[in-house]
Amino acid sequence: MDTGLLKLGVNVDIQRTDGRIHSAVVSGINSDTRSVTVEWFERGETKGKEIEIDAIFQLNPEFLPPAARSSPENGNAVDNFRYIPKETPRNVKSQGVKPSYSRLPDDHSGGGGNIGCQPDLNNMDNLQGDRKKSNCVKEVEKIKQKRVERRAQQIALREQQEQDYDTSQPSWEFDAMIREFRKTLEYRPITNTDPIENHQICVCLRKRPLNRKEADRREIDVITVPNKDLVIVHEPKQKVDLTKYLENQSFRFDYSFDENSTNEMIYRYTAQPLVECTFAGGMATCFAYGQTGSGKTHTMGGDFSSKGKQDCTKGIYVLAASDVFKLLSSKYKKADLTVGASFFEIYSGKVFDLLNNKQKLRVLEDGKQQIQVVGLKEEEIQRVEDVLRLIQHGNNVRTSGVTSANNHSSRSHAVFQISLRKRGSRKLHGKFSLIDLAGNERGADTSSSDRQTRMEGAEINKSLLALKECIRALGRRGAHLPFRASKLTQVLRDSFIGENSRTCMISMISPGMSCCEHTLNTLRYADRVKELGPGGPVEGKPSDYSPTAGGGLSPQKSDLEVLRNANEGELSEEMFEFHEVISHMQEEEEAVIDEHREIVEQSYKWIDVDKKLLKMTDDVDYDVEAYAKQLESLLSKKIDAMVQLREKVKNLRQELQQEEFLSKNIKRMK
Repeated sequence: MDTGLLKLGVNVDIQRTDGRIHSAVVSGINSDTRSVTVEWFERGETKGKEIEIDAIFQLNPEFLPPAARSSPENGNAVDNFRYIPKETPRNVKSQGVKPSYSRLPDDHSGGGGNIGCQPDLNNMDNLQGDRKKSNCVKEVEKIKQKRVERRAQQIALREQQEQDYDTSQPSWEFDAMIREFRKTLEYRPITNTDPIENHQICVCLRKRPLNRKEADRREIDVITVPNKDLVIVHEPKQKVDLTKYLENQSFRFDYSFDENSTNEMIYRYTAQPLVECTFAGGMATCFAYGQTGSGKTHTMGGDFSSKGKQDCTKGIYVLAASDVFKLLSSKYKKADLTVGASFFEIYSGKVFDLLNNKQKLRVLEDGKQQIQVVGLKEEEIQRVEDVLRLIQHGNNVRTSGVTSANNHSSRSHAVFQISLRKRGSRKLHGKFSLIDLAGNERGADTSSSDRQTRMEGAEINKSLLALKECIRALGRRGAHLPFRASKLTQVLRDSFIGENSRTCMISMISPGMSCCEHTLNTLRYADRVKELGPGGPVEGKPSDYSPTAGGGLSPQKSDLEVLRNANEGELSEEMFEFHEVISHMQEEEEAVIDEHREIVEQSYKWIDVDKKLLKMTDDVDYDVEAYAKQLESLLSKKIDAMVQLREKVKNLRQELQQEEFLSKNIKRMK
């Protein structure tokens, strides 16, 4: 590029953004960008800027190349200006700014060359209009143009979204992202024509529809069930810069049922294959697991219309009983079997008979290491209507409460058992246990201020962990069965042993965004049950847990140790100690109650002895020494019994204080 007479160090005139024109020194020439860098001294400091060469030539035409001066299009470049001689100031620093010399156009009307200090205003407007913009100004304008275009696109996108989505919904952005994700999926939901697979451990998932409360809150559905064995959770997330995004987590199970599935379809793939197992002499178990309000009682017992009113004809309880009677009257008519039913609940580590006025039952282990539920009432049933009557009665007296998720929230594990026995001998032939588990979110209530709530939460937490390990042990034949860790696994021990034992777990989840955390906990629990199922242990996990790991611990403590080793990430040291104290406290409580009951029963016998001794004193010549000796012996027995009871009560109070202390520590840690 021809820079004309411009050189480093020459003085040129420049125009500032405020219109001022003054002199500056050329400090750099850039041929690529057709620009020069100039510097000047102003107010005690050196300043500089980058100016295009064409702008310099417009103010300083004397630096134009000779060819450009004489060219037709630039022929007037010099003729339009008359130059004022420049004077070099003697002391630049003292003046602050080098003087500028303005030029006036020639006076074509005659009169010779006049020298002035102001430019011709008419030509100045044209001069400024003809100047080209600097690179910096161009970049700023480009950024401005992009910003305008981006804002226009955002406005257009917002208008399009308002047409496609209900933007008044609180979480409409997440809803839009979920809908876009679902468009990429291929849907093939399970139908009644799909084959039924045979599993010793079957883990299924059921998604319920949004209920009325969730619809009123305008919650969005964050669960997608695209096919018969896959479920996807769209977990809403937010970055530090408040950008919203989805974390899509996938889980795979034996069967996955969407919100359109009926109880009959659920039963066909889950519990129905287990019915015939009981006629073959097996022990079958079907669990409904999930958070409160996810549909467990609806699935197992039938539709709820209001509290205490339930349509039991469509629940798995009745559907299973109906198939039992069908098989008994057809395929197994010559087996000579009778059908019995029992219904009990496990609440806070205690067992209550729902068919016998909620009588408290004792769970004991006999000499053959068989678990016996002492006093459990079993009624013989002849038809489906008998089952309906028992279920309705049991559900009416079952322990429940009101929560934010459900007005009829189950606070206990309900166990309905159908037993097949040989007629006459009453020998057990097979048993089908159907369990409606308590809400899994209640297991987190171990730091509540109410002791009963803490006990309830701790027992649910422990029983669910024990249940998971027992099911996993069923898949690893020969593995230690930690059934003593909870009352639930104790009463179901015979369902986890033997090659002819089969188990099915139906995991229930809620689709609302507010339940996303509980839903993920449910899915992770079910996933861990299945990962060590019939396929064998996962790499890195031992396939067998030794019951002797606890050394000289009691069987229950040894099983708790197994739970801790198998669930290091879920059961902390503090929580393990808390469960130990709860278990020991429950043992002390049982001991105190048993001792107290014995003393009360013994008291009636002591009263009879007291009456005989007093009657002895009515004789004129009664034996005083014999009276005193017998009375002293009687008092010694009373005192010994009371002292023993007092010691046990004292130990129980110490355990209660220890439980209170540990629960406060856990609460502070949270």
